[in-house]
Amino acid sequence: MYYLMLEIFIFGYILIVLEHNIHINKAATALIMGAGLWALYAIGADDILQLGFSESWKAWVEGGNETSHEGIVQFIVHHELTEHLSEIASIVFFLMGAMTIVEVIDEYQGFRIITNKIKVTQKSKLLVIMSLLTFFLSAALDNLTTTIVIVAVLAKLIKDDETRWYFASMVVISANAGGAWSPIGDVTTIMLWIGGQITALKIIEEIFMPSLVAMVLPMIVLAMKLKGEIDPPEMHEDEKTAFISLRDRIIVLVMGILALLAVPVIKSYTHLPPFIGMLLGLGVMWFMTDFKLHSKTAADRRMLNVGRILKKIDMPTVLFLMGILLGVGALSSAGHLNVLAGFMQEHFTDIYLQNTLIGVLSAIVDNVPIVAAFMGMYPIAEAGATGEMANFVVDGKFWEMLAYCSGTGGSILIIGSAAGVAAMGMERISFTWYLKNIAWIAAIGYLGGVALFYLEMYFM
Repeated sequence: MYYLMLEIFIFGYILIVLEHNIHINKAATALIMGAGLWALYAIGADDILQLGFSESWKAWVEGGNETSHEGIVQFIVHHELTEHLSEIASIVFFLMGAMTIVEVIDEYQGFRIITNKIKVTQKSKLLVIMSLLTFFLSAALDNLTTTIVIVAVLAKLIKDDETRWYFASMVVISANAGGAWSPIGDVTTIMLWIGGQITALKIIEEIFMPSLVAMVLPMIVLAMKLKGEIDPPEMHEDEKTAFISLRDRIIVLVMGILALLAVPVIKSYTHLPPFIGMLLGLGVMWFMTDFKLHSKTAADRRMLNVGRILKKIDMPTVLFLMGILLGVGALSSAGHLNVLAGFMQEHFTDIYLQNTLIGVLSAIVDNVPIVAAFMGMYPIAEAGATGEMANFVVDGKFWEMLAYCSGTGGSILIIGSAAGVAAMGMERISFTWYLKNIAWIAAIGYLGGVALFYLEMYFM
């Protein structure tokens, strides 16, 4: 059953890749794969856990918990599944909240205030502007929120689908690169920061330049590839109507931006998961817009009601992400990812090679459990440690490179990061198109950042 779980994950991944060839929605495949892996895990738990690959099971046993069949059921259903579901729900609620806030701003034509100010029509120049904006904004917000906002803006600027796909793909690369050098920009960086492996100022100082390279190199390649002027889309009839005043547009845009900016602030002060701040911001926007709608006509109230706007959220994307994370969670709990991490630790002893491979793996498997596995394998060394252990002190080179690689490596594939999944859903970018046109460009940027990090460590 242990190996069957791995085979089903690989088979499901292949079906997701071939979505546009077999005409089966990737969300359906991901849900079957994710839920099915947990079912197989529960059915074969006695044999799977006896293999001794699951570190979480070892911790459960060492904690003096029951190891009978009833204890195994308790471990899987009430401990492991609940723990992984909590992490998945945090991401899903965050994604739904961010997408709804962006949709509300869009319905109130708030993004038109921004796009009307953008006079650049040359594709290469606009690409540079949007890439730099995304890179720095994702460090202040996070890569997922920034991607959702910028991709929504692009939809108002660019009519041609393929051109918009190139821009959206560059947004994913820029958002992941920008999130890697900020202590609040990416989930894995937050994990390392909270875990004590890195400190805020040091990670900014050491990772900024490699992250910048990971963004700039793909940007240069795409800027050379994209020639000519952009063709802006025509406004829909409902966007041409004048019932939404400029004042209302500005109010909703400002409320939305403040709601998004408040998320990292609330997290820093309360230490609550980011989705709490996101849902709080959404609730405030919903309350204020409903209050404001009392002065509108009945038809306008129906059109601008947040309850109606919620129906426009791309739920297949949300369910796809949920299915992927469920599947990875099952493999993590059963010990597959621990085996993978142990294999890498044994056969690739160089910490720079280890981290480079971790980045590549994060394009295939969610980076959170991979990073968690390595955080558990390598304890933080005491200050003043020498030799190889010096790499594992607080702000050691291993932890800093782990933050960079796990954050930027996911850009190599469109489903390698939550930001990529969000862009994929919003713009209907196909996996095969991204693999053919973007993957190698993202890999150039990723490896360029790795090379710079390596040179900085040895020669500077």
